[in-house]
Amino acid sequence: MTRSQSAEEVSRLTPRGAATRQRIIAAAAELMYVKGVSSTTLDEVRAASGTSKSQLYHHFADKEQLVRAVVALRAEQIIEREQAALLRLRSFNGLLRWRDALVQRNALQKGAHGCMLGSLAVEVSDQDDVARSALAETFGEWEGLIEAGLRRMQEARTLAADADPRKLATGLMAALQGGYLLAQAAHDTTPMEIALDLALDHIRTLVVKPQ
Repeated sequence: MTRSQSAEEVSRLTPRGAATRQRIIAAAAELMYVKGVSSTTLDEVRAASGTSKSQLYHHFADKEQLVRAVVALRAEQIIEREQAALLRLRSFNGLLRWRDALVQRNALQKGAHGCMLGSLAVEVSDQDDVARSALAETFGEWEGLIEAGLRRMQEARTLAADADPRKLATGLMAALQGGYLLAQAAHDTTPMEIALDLALDHIRTLVVKPQ
């Protein structure tokens, strides 16, 4: 499991205990996103969440367990957001709207900090195999949402029948994550826009024009 406690243990928490646990995870997630995992200390998490040392260690034995809980939270947030954007995707214009929403959201912080999920992957994938597996699974689910939308386009005959939705989804996800990283380094979303647009330009060549 990616959490410090089993699902059964979490379910046994009092409402106050559950709220405290979630407050700790939310504070850690925000600090780790802005400062990075390695630069975030447990003392900073305690201060940001308004909890005592005993409260923090009651829920999380160490930083590794807290990081896994942050990964789980970010995974849930990302998939919920992307489901809302992609579950009804069935046209190229829908892909463009998805692209615009991602860029606009990232532009609010001028590209800083990168993707909530990608930034975690960069830091923890080579340090914690449990966290890496959870991240890989979430990226796979995210990519699967894109693939499913492309398959709906095929079913609607707006995407060429010989197009490969799985490969297109992988390419689009790679462009997105690479774009996030370059935008983070530049503090400018332009590289992200270019990367996504080039990937979408390829998909555009496979769009079936109305007769």
